[in-house]
Amino acid sequence: MNSVLRAAISAASLLLVLSSRSADAQNLPQSFVPASDMPLFSGQEGEWDALIRERGWIMHEDGEWKLWYTGYDPDRTPSLRLLGYATSTDGRHWTRHPRNPLISDLWVEDMMIVRDGPTLYMFAEGAEDQAQLLKSSDGVSWTRVGTLDIRLQNGTSIPPGPFGTPVAMKDERGWWLFYERRDQGVWLARSADMKIWTNVQDEPVMRPGPDYDSQMMAMNQLIRAGDRYVAVLHGSADTEKPRRWVTYLAESKDLLTWSKAGAPLTVPELNRSSGMLLNTGGRWQLFTTHARLDTYHPAD
Repeated sequence: MNSVLRAAISAASLLLVLSSRSADAQNLPQSFVPASDMPLFSGQEGEWDALIRERGWIMHEDGEWKLWYTGYDPDRTPSLRLLGYATSTDGRHWTRHPRNPLISDLWVEDMMIVRDGPTLYMFAEGAEDQAQLLKSSDGVSWTRVGTLDIRLQNGTSIPPGPFGTPVAMKDERGWWLFYERRDQGVWLARSADMKIWTNVQDEPVMRPGPDYDSQMMAMNQLIRAGDRYVAVLHGSADTEKPRRWVTYLAESKDLLTWSKAGAPLTVPELNRSSGMLLNTGGRWQLFTTHARLDTYHPAD
């Protein structure tokens, strides 16, 4: 990991979008190893969540771990990806919520959550990879606000097609939204009220390449570190399916110009994506949520 990124992450007041808790990140590891061959959480054979798909989201609040995830059964609900919820007291043993699936008539996958006061806002992919906004006061009952309205700088709608893997952040300037299009780049848009999002520029702020993400990439998480930002991403260099994915970092001072940092945090052989970093008790953990929930310990 380069010295600029290490300095950025070691800022005294590290604000995680994933967690409101500040953390000392001076010794953020350069790589991680699986904590176990067994997943922390996986699909249930024969149930609505027989398979787990893409990015889930973890929050640690008031001593409780919370996991939102996408589940589906290709034999029974091939046209839906449903929202599930599980909780834990220790981050290792998880209990599914009795109301699962929380939403049974709306495609919800690849989600992330931002808390703004008493309200939780979920940014997720809907059908055909169209980014959606939902909101909740308790994390269990969710209301769909609608498809995100993203505009080019001239005020017209972005070209038709997928726009997904949304990552949102709110700061003193308003709301920021990162999104990808067919995994071929990451764009950045802004909004004052989450009703209309306008591209900061109409070109991607990040593109695949040249190495471990040469073919595809997407952002999973955004961390604010003092006057800099750290993005957790996943990418693939494979030209054909099944692709192998790695998790890696990039850093920026202005959200527009990004530098990818060193080697990936994981290796292609694991082929697990949708990563996020969480610091609890002064110790960093890496989680991946596709196609199961796994955790990783620092390798050094």
